[in-house]
Amino acid sequence: MQIWDLANLEVKPHQPEVIESEEAGRAIVIQLPSGEELGEHQVHERALLVVISGRVELEDASGETAAGSAGLMAIWEPQERHAVRATEDSRLLLMLAPWPGPGHPNLRNQDEESSG
Repeated sequence: MQIWDLANLEVKPHQPEVIESEEAGRAIVIQLPSGEELGEHQVHERALLVVISGRVELEDASGETAAGSAGLMAIWEPQERHAVRATEDSRLLLMLAPWPGPGHPNLRNQDEESSG
């Protein structure tokens, strides 16, 4: 068994902490200062975001928004564009699965290395 105290883990802004990374998925703790955002983007994996502390606003590609604080969970499908903005200093748990997802640059690099 592996255990993390996510609320008290030392994570600095702009330095996400990967706490687990296997083929099944990757878990990352992010400290997002108030007023900052993970601008509109998409990932190759299914993304699950949990707010541990603070408050965030979420936006999808269509402009639909949602806001919430500790306990809010959001899930995006692979390639689904989204943005996350902190309206208070926020701690987030981001889980990506599988890791890396189909089309991820890491997979292309591994394919090139195995064929070369």
